[in-house]
Amino acid sequence: MANRSHRTGGLSIASPASSLSKRSSLPTLRRLAQNREAARKSRLRKKAYIQQLESSRIKLTQLEQELQRARTPYARWLDEHHRLMCDLRAAVQEHLPETELKMFVDGGLGHFDQLMALKAIAAKSDVFHLVSGMWLTPAERCFMWLGGFRPSDLIKVLVSHIEPLTEQQILAIYALRTSTHETEDALSQGLEALHQSLSDTIASDELSAPSNMANYMGQMAVAMNKLSTLEGFVRQADNLRQQTLHRLHHILTIRQAARCFLAIAEYFHRLRALSSLWVARPRQD
Repeated sequence: MANRSHRTGGLSIASPASSLSKRSSLPTLRRLAQNREAARKSRLRKKAYIQQLESSRIKLTQLEQELQRARTPYARWLDEHHRLMCDLRAAVQEHLPETELKMFVDGGLGHFDQLMALKAIAAKSDVFHLVSGMWLTPAERCFMWLGGFRPSDLIKVLVSHIEPLTEQQILAIYALRTSTHETEDALSQGLEALHQSLSDTIASDELSAPSNMANYMGQMAVAMNKLSTLEGFVRQADNLRQQTLHRLHHILTIRQAARCFLAIAEYFHRLRALSSLWVARPRQD
């Protein structure tokens, strides 16, 4: 009777209370196992996220170094541009023959092509730096469009400096300005569509629950892909600027082209001078 187990045919039969305890512990064990697995997956996601952050930090450092290397050549480009424009101005004032003047004009156009190459490098390093206009003076940023000047506006500024024009030249310049303006509108509309699409992605409900790291990172990858197209817009805008100057060069005579490049240089020099005056203006307390 001391043994509380019932024996039947030599077999021990557990009490009902013991069987109930075992059955009730099974869900608890399953929950504990599920919690351990969830914790393990959470640690793995956190580790992957930290590794991704570190990788992004390294890439950002590399991009900053590349951008700094791009800024220095741009400063040198500005110095060289000033020297070339001084030489071109002297050549115009000395009334050099067009055969000699052409070398100065071609040199100025080629130098502008170098700027486009520098901007292409900078766009790959940090396209936002170009789009924000932080590489320009404050007054220049007022007239910025996709990382630079708007070609159609520049044509309007230049016309008065390259007169007199033949009727054929007037028609060609008018057609150039019209086509340039249409391309600018198309790029601006594309950029606006990109902004809207990117805004919709960032506002998505899938980004409202960062605890679901897979969805969160997936949506961020979609946003990154959309954002990467911004470099393409800047590149197309720079190509339009470059093509506009080259087409003007073909429409105009050598002497007109010389006055054209001098007018462009003077225009941006005045904007930079205005910026200097603005920065140095007296402030009221």
